[in-house]
Order: sequence, then structure tokens, then C-alpha cells
Amino acid sequence: MEKEPRFEMYPRLTVLLCTLVTLSIYGLGTWILSGLGWWVAGLYLFFCFWLEWRVLKKSCVNCVYFGKRCGLGKGKWSAALFKQGEGPRAFALKTASWVDVLPDLLVSLVPLFTGTVLSFVAFSWLRLLAMSLLVLVGFGGNAAVRGVLLCKYCKQAEIGCPAQKLFERIPR
Repeated sequence: MEKEPRFEMYPRLTVLLCTLVTLSIYGLGTWILSGLGWWVAGLYLFFCFWLEWRVLKKSCVNCVYFGKRCGLGKGKWSAALFKQGEGPRAFALKTASWVDVLPDLLVSLVPLFTGTVLSFVAFSWLRLLAMSLLVLVGFGGNAAVRGVLLCKYCKQAEIGCPAQKLFERIPR
């Protein structure tokens, strides 16, 4: 079987689509949580910002795409904000657990749980639609983007990727 080519830099369209998926998740989550008040939505946005900052500072600084256009659009951002870390080999040696992934899952799970509770208090078709879109984009869209557009073309995956190792352990 022929191996997929690996990108030195991802196409701009891939970066755009991946960014739109992420922003859609954050936007839907913010809107759902605004049902508890805009201060709750603001806390959620702060949490999303913290997650992005954490990835840029802890992971991207060691990725092969540091300073380059990666599929998620974070390589250049990381280089603009932080100095380069130990490099791609150090990144490959890291391990990831479900505890490490939990904050990323909470970005979708907290609004979905909150939206469910709010729906029992005051049902809204619009909220139900937003929650449905969040499930679709947050889980299906994310999986599709990573499976179709990102991971199979990633140069870091050749060297080693903690997330790839974690998800490969899932029985299929």
C-alpha cells in the first residue's frame, strides 16, 4: 500500500477548514452557555483561550511544524509567542493520557451537559439545534478533520506523536 505524502506546510484551505471547525465549537459552546449568563460564557471563552495557549506553549514549541503552517494553524502562532523547545524528537517521546485530553473534551461536554439541564428548565428548539450542531462538529467534524485532512499528512507523525499513540490504543 502506498504511503500518503507528508506536508512540509499544510495547504491554506486545510488550515481554514480546521480553524472554522474549532471556532464553530467555541462559538456554539459560548452561545449554549450564555443561557446561564454572559459571565458564564465569558468564563468558557477564557477556558478555550487557556487551552489554546497551553497547546501553543507545551506542544507546538516542540513540533516539527514550529514556525511553519501546520494543519491547525498553530505552528506560526507558537513561534510568534514562544521560543522553540527541545524539538520534534522530544515531542515524540512525550506520552499522552486521557487525563491530558479531558480539557479538550470538556470544551464540548460542558456546554452539552449545561444545555441539557437548561432544556429541562426551559426548552428551546434553537438550543437543541445548537447542541446537535455541537455534537456534529465537536465530535464528527473534529474526527473527520483529523482523520482526512491532518494526521495522515503530518510529518510529526513520522517521528512520533503522543496523541496518535493514545488514539491508536482505542479498539476498533
